Amino acid sequence: MSGSTIGFLAPMPQELAPLRKRLSLESDAKGLHATHRGGHGDRDVVALLTGMGMDRAEARVRHLLDAHDVDHVIVVGIAGGIGAHLSIGDVVVPEVVIDRRDGREVVPAPLGPITPSGRLLSGDEFIKDPARLAQFRDAGAYAIDMETAAIGRVCEDEGVPWSVFRGISDDAFDPAVDERILRLSRADGSPDLAAVARFLARDPRRVRLLARLGKDLSKATTAAVDAALAATR
Repeated sequence: MSGSTIGFLAPMPQELAPLRKRLSLESDAKGLHATHRGGHGDRDVVALLTGMGMDRAEARVRHLLDAHDVDHVIVVGIAGGIGAHLSIGDVVVPEVVIDRRDGREVVPAPLGPITPSGRLLSGDEFIKDPARLAQFRDAGAYAIDMETAAIGRVCEDEGVPWSVFRGISDDAFDPAVDERILRLSRADGSPDLAAVARFLARDPRRVRLLARLGKDLSKATTAAVDAALAATR
C-alpha cells in the first residue's frame, strides 16, 4: 500500500473521532458530508462518515469511490459482540461479512498482522432476541453491526480492496442495550440531545448506564482505529 490513498469510513462521529485525533485530519466542513484529509506515513488519507444503516453506508461508499482516487477502503467503528470469547474493546477482523438482507457474503482483504476470523453480520434490524443471537453465534458469528456489508458489497462489485476493524462496544445479549439506546442517536450518528433528556427524565438512574456505554464506546472506537492504523503502517 506504499504511496496509496486509504479511504476510511465510520458510521458515527464518535467512531471517526479517534482517527481524526491520531492523524490530525483536517476537515472541510462539519457534519455527515464533511471530508477529512491527512496522511499516514507515506499514504494519503480521506475519511468520511456514513451515518447509520445500510442504505446510508452504501451511498457514502459510492461517493467515496466516485469522488476520490482511493486504493483501499477501511471500515472502522463499533459492533455488538456475539462471540462468547469477546470482551469490550476487543477488535473483530472478520473472515466473512454477511448481508442479512439477502444473505450475500463478502470477503474483506486481510491487512496487517491480525489473521481474519469469524463472521460479522450486517443489517438494519436491531436484534435483541437471545435465541436468534445464539443461532448466529452457533453459526460462527462474532459480532453484528448495521453498515459493513453494504460497504463491502459495493467495494467488491467495483473491484476495490476493503478491510474492516470493528471494536466491541457492547454485548449483543445485554438486555439493557436495546432500541431505546439506538434512538438516542440521529440517523447521521450524532446524539439526539432531546431524546437523551427524555430518556433520563423517565429514570435519572439511567445516567449510570449511559456513562458505562459511553466509556465502552470510547474504548471500542479507539481500539478499532489503533488496530487499523497498525495494520497500515
